[in-house]
Amino acid sequence: MKTILHTEWTVADICKGFTYNELEGKGLFGLDGRLTIQPEYQRHYIYNDGKRDVAVIESLLKGYPIGLLYFNRTIDGRLEVLDGQQRITSFGRFVTGKFSIVDSNNCVQFFSGLPTELQQLILNSPLLIFECEGDEKEIKEWFKTINIVGIPLNDQELLNAIYSGEFVNAAKRVFSNSQNAEVQKWSHYIRGDVKRQDFLAEALKWICANKKKNIDAYMSSHRHDTSINELVCYFDDVINWVSTTFTMVNRDMCGLEWGRLYEQYHNIPYSIDYISDRVQALQSDDSIKCHRNIYEYVLGGEKDKMLLEIRIFEESTKKAAYYRQTEDAMKKGTSNCPLCAMEDNANKTRIYKLEEMDADHVTAWSKGGATSIDNCQMLCRTHNRSKGNR
Repeated sequence: MKTILHTEWTVADICKGFTYNELEGKGLFGLDGRLTIQPEYQRHYIYNDGKRDVAVIESLLKGYPIGLLYFNRTIDGRLEVLDGQQRITSFGRFVTGKFSIVDSNNCVQFFSGLPTELQQLILNSPLLIFECEGDEKEIKEWFKTINIVGIPLNDQELLNAIYSGEFVNAAKRVFSNSQNAEVQKWSHYIRGDVKRQDFLAEALKWICANKKKNIDAYMSSHRHDTSINELVCYFDDVINWVSTTFTMVNRDMCGLEWGRLYEQYHNIPYSIDYISDRVQALQSDDSIKCHRNIYEYVLGGEKDKMLLEIRIFEESTKKAAYYRQTEDAMKKGTSNCPLCAMEDNANKTRIYKLEEMDADHVTAWSKGGATSIDNCQMLCRTHNRSKGNR
């Protein structure tokens, strides 16, 4: 790969012809139309948080260098930003009046309101730019290498870069667009940032699990597809099934493995009223430690109690175990605490009252023991507290 160092370009040069659309995926341009600031393999602009974008402008005002920038020269002679999109977009947005800063006098200032000398300080700031030229494989590999610093690309952002093309562009317009009205609904079930490709990553995870393919292979085979209908339809199927089956929207539903649950349970008919009642009842049960698993527990016919991490025995279970042990102990002339009965002291034959005993898992819960009558024994409080998790 060939590289050329440019030191002649300034902020003003890059900002000449700068265009920016608040809707993601519309492309950014500069350098009088010769520079594509957001090529296909680049992620969305994420510096617009009032901190990182402002920091770029403050650096320019203080005369600090903002770091190396890398441009790629394409086969048609155009330039595109290989690294530095966030910084370039930040100063481009500021110069074109898209956001403001707070000056030393605590006054809000847009670029147009700055003193002329400060405007010129920003515009005349020199930039250090490496222009690179190579084949697609070289450029993509270099892109991955230089993005190990700063805010690193996440896995999906890297995949978008590697398999950039018609499919990724179409997928980003649907799943990576914060202006998409469906994002709010999706956010009830999917955790993450739409701009960081988290929704697209989940959609690909679901369809690939369905087809038993890894995401790399799927994106590679569909790279030049202009239609993402299969991806969208499957994603919608999962979301619609979840929202229909569970009419409530609770915070602990976000981030569950809905793709897996859809595959496992979507062919089973459910009474929506029953589902709602059971979820509500289980959420009110203080003995349930893992409320996030209530949904899978109900879908599975309430068979796998380990999902709920129930560690507290019901009062009826405690009483049944107590009377069973006490009756057996009185017949044998031993203590109704099985551990006291094994010792050689005054408690060897002591019969404890119910309120003097605690329920204990015979096989520890952490080792797979169920919270059931068959795995319940009553111990005196001294032995129960000393038993631990054995």
